[in-house]
Amino acid sequence: MRKLRVAVLMHEKLVPPAAATDIPAARLDECRTEFDVMRTLEQLGHEVRSIGLHDNLSHLRDVVTEWKPDIAFNLLNEFQGILGYDHYVIGYLELMKLPYTGCNPRGMMLSRDKVLSKQLLSFHHVPVPMFVRIERGRRYALPRRLRYPLFVKSATEDASLGIAQASIVDDEQKLRQRIDFIHENVQTDAIVEEYIDGREVYMGVLGNDRLTTLPPWEMNFGTMTQSTAGIATRKAKWDKAYQRRHGIDTKRADALPAGVEDQLAKLSRRAYRALHMSGLARMDYRITADGQVYLLEANSNPNLAADEDLARSAANAGIDYADLLQRILNLGMSYQAEWRHYE
Repeated sequence: MRKLRVAVLMHEKLVPPAAATDIPAARLDECRTEFDVMRTLEQLGHEVRSIGLHDNLSHLRDVVTEWKPDIAFNLLNEFQGILGYDHYVIGYLELMKLPYTGCNPRGMMLSRDKVLSKQLLSFHHVPVPMFVRIERGRRYALPRRLRYPLFVKSATEDASLGIAQASIVDDEQKLRQRIDFIHENVQTDAIVEEYIDGREVYMGVLGNDRLTTLPPWEMNFGTMTQSTAGIATRKAKWDKAYQRRHGIDTKRADALPAGVEDQLAKLSRRAYRALHMSGLARMDYRITADGQVYLLEANSNPNLAADEDLARSAANAGIDYADLLQRILNLGMSYQAEWRHYE
């Protein structure tokens, strides 16, 4: 295995310490992904340097020109505090002719736009919930062709921002209230889509041209479903005390209806290609009781912490965490960005 110089890109506030013992547990939780990735890359023998970014690319430019890394390992999910601006940073790396891990700028842009991605997926016969977009700052009419219950969320934000039990609405008054909440509090356009009641299952995908799908991984909502709907709210995804209280965890998706696992793998590969993705991704699905499959979102920058869904799914397939990160590096080194065709 070739030893590489790896510049790990991350938010400036998430640059981890050299050792886990150097900071309190709460602080370590914030930068867990960054810590896990850097520590494991170093254990693999690579020379690793963290690059903390917020709103200025001069530091990145200096590192690339002076240190001359072989590849950038991308852990950014924003730039200048704006979700989605990270694809401009990856575009900047392409202009500097530096390989990088993860998705290319076009795939990031298409998958992050929940409206455009759903339109593209529908065109490519990937089933998605019926939906409409409600633009912020403009007068709107409530959708009439969608069937209640409906689900309201941000058209651009991820990590379950703005998602709560109140996101599921069953009448016009609640629908208007939730649309206004997204417009005023999240400050983005809203998507209103038909709510799919069922199991929440994730499929990891690795690859550029030849694609590998990982085992389906399911969110277990524990006791939460005894009183509320089983949806990945902000609290369910990120509040560890809430997770412990309700027994919320993720696990291998077992006992799926006949043929559904193969269908998930097929649809994931189709969606990955339709959205021009590369490197890696996570596809988020809902599966109804009668085996109907709906793709909710394609995540071009899934969490890579050692104890998160993608790594655990890979481990279930016999790919340990170090091997997973090395595969991601290899995919980044081999990705054929446009500049490579003119060398």
